[in-house]
Amino acid sequence: MEDNRPFENNRGPADHSHIIGWGIDADPKNDPTYPMKKRTNEEHKGYTWERPTQQPINIEIHHSIERPNVTAVFGTAVPPSGLSGMIRRMAFKRSENEYSHWLPLIIADRVNVVEGIIDDFVQGTFPNILSEKGYQADLKHNKTGLLARVAIFAAITAGAVYMLTRDSDDD
Repeated sequence: MEDNRPFENNRGPADHSHIIGWGIDADPKNDPTYPMKKRTNEEHKGYTWERPTQQPINIEIHHSIERPNVTAVFGTAVPPSGLSGMIRRMAFKRSENEYSHWLPLIIADRVNVVEGIIDDFVQGTFPNILSEKGYQADLKHNKTGLLARVAIFAAITAGAVYMLTRDSDDD
């Protein structure tokens, strides 16, 4: 699935006059790069550079609905799967300028952490939370910061325990 053709913007002309500031750089006299930039107006046709070879798409890739195509190169470390993948699929059906795109992605990240912990348990591996959170490195390189966080956590925990266990019949 290799497509080396240069990208052409075939969406056609659109009326953007309702957007404040749209086309502010259309006037070369108002362009901060003028006269340094050689203006050919080729930018309006699409890419003004030769597009790199498309990375093979052999897994599910999410991309913005604002983009007409997939970027030439993309990350494939962890393809979407499980409940977090379903949440991501839903999020990428929405525009990037909406909360309904970004908030589900944040939730999907949290769900993916839980899925990873469950997967560790299923495989018989128990997560080493102290190492994974960097506490050993903190103990070696940032003792005061680590002690401050432990003290704050202990104070909050002690306060919560006190509030939950105190006798409510204070007459």
